[in-house]
Amino acid sequence: MPNMSLTKNPMPEQCPNVRNKNFLEVTTGYTAETAMDEAQRCLHCKHKPCMQGCPVSVKIPDFIAYVAEGKFEEAYQKIKETNALPAVCGRVCPQEKQCESKCVRGIKGESVAIGRLERFVADWHMANVEETIEVPAHNGKRVAVVGSGPSGLTAAGDLAKLGYEVTIYEAFHTAGGVLMYGIPEFRLPKDIVQKEIANLKAMGVDIETNVIIGKTILVDELLESYDAVYIGSGAGLPSFMGIEGEILNGVYSSNEFLTRINLMKGYKFPEYDTPVYIGKNVAVLGGGNVAMDAARCAKRLGAENVYIVYRRGREELPARAEEVAHAEEEGIEFKLLTNPTKMLGNDEGWVVGMEVVNMELGEPDESGRRRPVKIEGSEHTMDVDTVVVAIGQTPNPLIKQTTKGLETNRRGCIVADEETGKTSREHVYAGGDVVTGAATVILAMGAGKAAAKAIDEELSK
Repeated sequence: MPNMSLTKNPMPEQCPNVRNKNFLEVTTGYTAETAMDEAQRCLHCKHKPCMQGCPVSVKIPDFIAYVAEGKFEEAYQKIKETNALPAVCGRVCPQEKQCESKCVRGIKGESVAIGRLERFVADWHMANVEETIEVPAHNGKRVAVVGSGPSGLTAAGDLAKLGYEVTIYEAFHTAGGVLMYGIPEFRLPKDIVQKEIANLKAMGVDIETNVIIGKTILVDELLESYDAVYIGSGAGLPSFMGIEGEILNGVYSSNEFLTRINLMKGYKFPEYDTPVYIGKNVAVLGGGNVAMDAARCAKRLGAENVYIVYRRGREELPARAEEVAHAEEEGIEFKLLTNPTKMLGNDEGWVVGMEVVNMELGEPDESGRRRPVKIEGSEHTMDVDTVVVAIGQTPNPLIKQTTKGLETNRRGCIVADEETGKTSREHVYAGGDVVTGAATVILAMGAGKAAAKAIDEELSK
């Protein structure tokens, strides 16, 4: 019997005043009964518009049909045909801007909860099925993958399925890239990421950690041992505002702040010896998902007052609506149309305040968003003792500087074909944030999938 409800089944979650004091996952997931009920909201449209919004082409109506019948393992296997990381995507993908934005049910109500169903299916599989991994026969060719984030993991998995001998080179001591160092435990539990990585290893993918490409070994040297190289090293170089006082103690880049908390388990200090200084009043500069993550972490680590300081208005916030809502529920205060101009320090070199100015929105800029304009005479000071700068990241220039003939653009991103990932260097491909700048997990995965296909086509000639 179809479920014609105009609204999604709500996602169970921890109470805000409880979860803002722990790092347990905020949302607790659908039950089997709820998942089956939600799946029955799908109309199974002939043209499958939801699939048009999925960068990795998950066969969405097909897996949902299995969920509606209670065939959860069949649903999981259907997702896995094109998506190497379903438990991850079900949690962190912006479905509301991708697959769910195309859902016909969204015209007169809410779309089908595609992301929540994907998460349920993946979690059910992990809890109930003992994974059996088939190792494909090697085809005699080797591919090196630079970076073990979502793009690199996807490319490696797809190539391994095709019989390639794949080695991933990761700069950090733990594989997973931004999934491990960037996204907090309360949004993406790290054991889930490591289970997905363990599956890749079982397929025969080798992962070499503590290897910095461009320093430990060069791309040119990799090409001497491998038939192709895929660069999916992400965008890990933090951006700063360039204002006075950013070098003061107590001022973090979002990269350092989140890496210390997530990858180095600073949230478990002193069990893990990674102290993270948190003052009483914390300002997070920026309005994206990274800013929301940093602010919510600061609150959980004991800050009394946490502010999101963003120079545009609410409608212009680039973060997911769900993340903004969760942040507000947890007590994060939004200082919108506010722009920092200077950080103030004491005699010991610690930040103790921040000068800001109020803004108003003027005419649209080249990005199409209305440009923020300073309101004269609105300068004032905020009392803060910790600042996290979360205004964006760019690719680390090391690979660009040490690789001959590799074309990059003015932002330092590698220039690569959108459909194939081909770069200006023969047998070198690239995708994800190292090409686009900081974007989403699923877009990076889509780039890894496209490049794996192109590499196979090239090497199979």
